[in-house]
Amino acid sequence: MNAAVFHTTRRIEFADTDMAGIVHFANFFRFMEAAEVEFLRSRGLSVSLPWEGEHIGFPRVAASCDYLRPVTFEDLMDVAVSIERLGCKSVTYGFEFFKDGQIIARGQVSSVCCRVVANNKLESMEIPASYRQRLESAAEGF
Repeated sequence: MNAAVFHTTRRIEFADTDMAGIVHFANFFRFMEAAEVEFLRSRGLSVSLPWEGEHIGFPRVAASCDYLRPVTFEDLMDVAVSIERLGCKSVTYGFEFFKDGQIIARGQVSSVCCRVVANNKLESMEIPASYRQRLESAAEGF
């Protein structure tokens, strides 16, 4: 899916770094989740919310990240979020991290739409048409 790109920024905090003074690799997964939440918020959406009489959520089913350059305490990153694939029940987001115009890392997260039923069990379901429409309109431009 050719998608428009949503941008947000992230300042690296001391707690994000490891003993070598660079961002610990696992933190990029937190950064991707935070950027996804910002993107969804910009569309009036969330990864977990009441929607048309049901509680729906989007648990992650796959995540990956490739690291190209180190980033350190107090660096400011630009995080670009795009929708790479929008399926019947799932959505895959692409993430690119930049510092001073240079690519730092690239990642991807896939989530499946689920209804939350009794005892917080999840049942996969098609993405509701009205939710999908907001995602599709995001892919057209910001």
